[in-house]
Amino acid sequence: MIFVPLPFVVALLLSILLIRMLRMEEWSAPGRRLFLALIAAYAVQSVFIGLRWGYDMLAIMPLQAVLAAIVAPLSFASFADLTLGTPRPLSRQWLHLLPAIGVALAFAFWRDVVGLSLILLFIGYGLALLWISRSGADALVASRLDGAFLSYRSLVITAVALIGSGLSDVVISLDLYRTGGANAGAIVALGNVIVLLILGAAASIAGGTQPEQGIDSAPPSPALPTEEDGAVASRLDSLMETKQVYRDPELNLNRIARKLGLPARRVSVAVNRIHGMSVSQYVNEFRIRFACDQLAHSDVPVTSVMFEAGFISKSNFNREFLRVTGTSPTEYRRRERAPQLARETALQAFVSR
Repeated sequence: MIFVPLPFVVALLLSILLIRMLRMEEWSAPGRRLFLALIAAYAVQSVFIGLRWGYDMLAIMPLQAVLAAIVAPLSFASFADLTLGTPRPLSRQWLHLLPAIGVALAFAFWRDVVGLSLILLFIGYGLALLWISRSGADALVASRLDGAFLSYRSLVITAVALIGSGLSDVVISLDLYRTGGANAGAIVALGNVIVLLILGAAASIAGGTQPEQGIDSAPPSPALPTEEDGAVASRLDSLMETKQVYRDPELNLNRIARKLGLPARRVSVAVNRIHGMSVSQYVNEFRIRFACDQLAHSDVPVTSVMFEAGFISKSNFNREFLRVTGTSPTEYRRRERAPQLARETALQAFVSR
């Protein structure tokens, strides 16, 4: 019976995920390319792990180490681009290749420092991602508002996973020192491989347009708003009410800021201080109000109302509808239309007499 190591199965799953994303037109956008490269790197790294620990191919170790030195910086660069109004061109990302070059040179001239270098690299980039996450989901100005919080969660997951990978390397090093590596293979199979699969899923979510289905996470701001905050919030209210920009499903914080001619951070802080919520919640409340009006005064199907309001995902629409109204769209329509239907039924009964 042919032995198929677990890392190869993970590589296959990541490859399927990559192919699915390549078939989506939006993945040709500059801001998505790094995430594509990141998932491809995860898949190749999983193959390398399978060859190394499944078939004991020691010759693969230099390639595995160099690719690991690419994965951590690439993870950081992918999420860092979501914090920019315009993604950096690939020609300006070359600095992130320096760690890989350094590891390659270390393998050639000073192998003893390779392990420590990778540990510091993963932990360092993980901490850098956590630093980005300190400002909350509104920091990801290039992420679509319908999925900003899931992108934010993916960022945090990636940061923790990178740090965890660095720490797992420490455990492997200790195992090699104490037992000669008796448990190293099991640690890698149950640790790094699972981490790669989680990271691949997180990257696909963050770079795509899937909605968040969990808890909101607005950045903290001072309780007392300023006059400038009030002015910005007033302009934003006017933009939402007169232009109905909330109905754009691809709307993000950066687009809103450009329409107002203000920095994205200024808009985010003003919304948080004046309304006590994130920009995503603020925009979704306008969407839900629009949906409520359509549900109460038309017979348009709920799914069509969802799209017209600016939502793409039914799960996100239902979650936000429940948050704002305390009920589901279907129940809201039934409750609002009940008096009208009762009057129509009574009128028909009266006429038919």
